[in-house]
Amino acid sequence: MAVKMQAQMLLFALALSMVEFSICHLLKDSVSCLDCLDGSNLAGIKILVKCNQMENVVMVTTNDHGAFETQLPSNNCQAKILGGPKQLYVSRKTMVTNIMKVDETDSYTTSQPLSFYTSCPLSQNHEGKCGTPNDASKTVDLPLPREWGLAPSSYYIPFMPIIGIP
Repeated sequence: MAVKMQAQMLLFALALSMVEFSICHLLKDSVSCLDCLDGSNLAGIKILVKCNQMENVVMVTTNDHGAFETQLPSNNCQAKILGGPKQLYVSRKTMVTNIMKVDETDSYTTSQPLSFYTSCPLSQNHEGKCGTPNDASKTVDLPLPREWGLAPSSYYIPFMPIIGIP
């Protein structure tokens, strides 16, 4: 009887040793497009999750509705929009956000919404954030005869502004 009891205890101890006890936090959130039409496909947007004191980063991809979820190795993390299948325009203020616990649940979410534009917003268009409105970067294209068979002159003649002529 004692041998049978010892065998059962040994099997029970082996079963417990195979179970890994880990505390994983589940991050559930979504991204939002600020200039998309309702029902737009938001699949394929890459979100990077980095936790403090951890070397590994977690990369997660959104589904058709922009939702994503992943396991967090710790609870002191940040999420960042990296990009997508098309060019995204993201404000520096909303690019990175902290991750916080949702009250009365075991899941986590971002402290600020992760949002983006698909085209340069009008508020940034003339501030030089999305494009170069500066005319000094333009080159001059001299008219060359077609018979010469040369490429446009802007390819090989840089524009040098003349400065300091009295």
